[in-house]
Amino acid sequence: MASRVRRVVEADLSNVEFDTSEDVEIIPTFDALGLREDLLRGIYAYGFEKPSAIQQRAIKPVMKGRDVIAQAQSGTGKTATFSIGVLQILDTEVRETQVLILSPTRELAVQIQKVILALGDYMSVQCHACIGGTNLGEDIRKLDYGQHIVSGTPGRVFDMIRRRNLRTRSIKMLVLDEADEMLNKGFKDQIYDVYRYLPPCTQVVLISATLPHEILEMTSKFMTDPVRILVKRDELTLEGIKQFFVAVEREEWKLDTLCDLYDTLTITQAVIFCNTKRKVDWLTEKMREANFTVSSMHGDMPQKERDAIMKEFRSGQTRVLITTDVWARGIDVQQVSLVINYDLPNNRELYIHRIGRSGRFGRKGVAINFVKNDDIRILRDIEQYYSTQIDEMPMNVADLI
Repeated sequence: MASRVRRVVEADLSNVEFDTSEDVEIIPTFDALGLREDLLRGIYAYGFEKPSAIQQRAIKPVMKGRDVIAQAQSGTGKTATFSIGVLQILDTEVRETQVLILSPTRELAVQIQKVILALGDYMSVQCHACIGGTNLGEDIRKLDYGQHIVSGTPGRVFDMIRRRNLRTRSIKMLVLDEADEMLNKGFKDQIYDVYRYLPPCTQVVLISATLPHEILEMTSKFMTDPVRILVKRDELTLEGIKQFFVAVEREEWKLDTLCDLYDTLTITQAVIFCNTKRKVDWLTEKMREANFTVSSMHGDMPQKERDAIMKEFRSGQTRVLITTDVWARGIDVQQVSLVINYDLPNNRELYIHRIGRSGRFGRKGVAINFVKNDDIRILRDIEQYYSTQIDEMPMNVADLI
C-alpha cells in the first residue's frame, strides 16, 4: 500500500481556492509506477535509480491524464517528471504530434528535447525542438516528417501552427515549463494563441520552481480540476548550496573583486550573472582585456553563436560563462558548482533560479553575491523571503567548492 500524503499548500495563498481534499499518492520506485517496459529501460539507462520527491508524486497524475500543477525546487528533476509522464502516454505507432512542451528560452527547449530523446531511447520516439533563430525550412521538414513530441518556444511554435506545418488535431497534452515566466506579460498572449488551436480536452501540465499567487489564479481559466503538488516556500531553500556575499562599496570595485576570484572560479565551472545584455558585453570585454578567458551569452546573440557557446561550456572547454537571466532557468550543466551574482537579481524569484544552477540534484554548490551599499536591503529581503542565511564570504572560499 503506497503511503499517502496531504498536499502542502503555500501559506501566502490563503485567498486562492484550494481543493485540499485530494491526497497525493507517493510512489517510491520507478518500477511501482506501472510504466511501459521500453520507457523503464530508458530511465535506468539514463542513470536514474529512484524517483525524486516531485517524481514520486507527480508522474502518476500526469500519466492518468489529470491536469497537474507541480512546483518544486530547482534541480529536483522536474524535467524528467513531465518527460516520463509524456513518454508513457505516447502512441508511437501514430506519427503525429501528441504532446506540446513550451519553455521560455531556446536553450531550455533544446535541453528538454535531449532529456526526452534520452529517456525515450528504446521507444523510437520522435521529438523536435521548435525554436526561434533557426532555419524555418528545417523546422518544416522535421514537422512534415512527423514528430510525436514538440518542445519549443511560444513564438516559433505558434508560427508553425499558423502555417499548418504543426498539426494540432492529435495533441493530448500541453506542458508549460517554468510556468510563472510563461504566464507573465511577455509570453501570455502567445501561449493563449497556441492554446486556442489545441483540441478542447487537452490535458495541461504546469511546472515551475516559483508560482506566484496571480499565476495560480490565472490557471483556473485553462485548467480543469488540477491536482496541485506544491512545496512550501521555506522548503524552496537550496540545500547544499552555500551562499555568501562580498561587500563592494562601489560598482567599479566589482570588476577587481571578480578578477581576484578568477582562479577560484576555474577550479570547476562558474556562471556569472549580470542584469543587462550591455553589462554582459562590457564585463566580457573587460575580463578579456585583463587576459582572463571567459565566454558570454545573452538573448541578442544569433542562435548559432548561442549553440556554440553552450556546447563549449557543456564540454568544459570554457570554464567561466558571463550571462543574463536567459541562462537562469532550468539549464543544467553538471560541473557548475559556483554561481556569482555580479548584479543582484531584479526580483526575488530569480534568485532561486540563478543560484539553483549550482548544486543540481543534490550536488554541492556555492553562490557569491556582489553587494553594493544600497543592495544590502535587497539581500536581507532575499534572506527573509527564503528563510535562508547569506554570510560574508570567507577567505578560504576555494576550499568549499
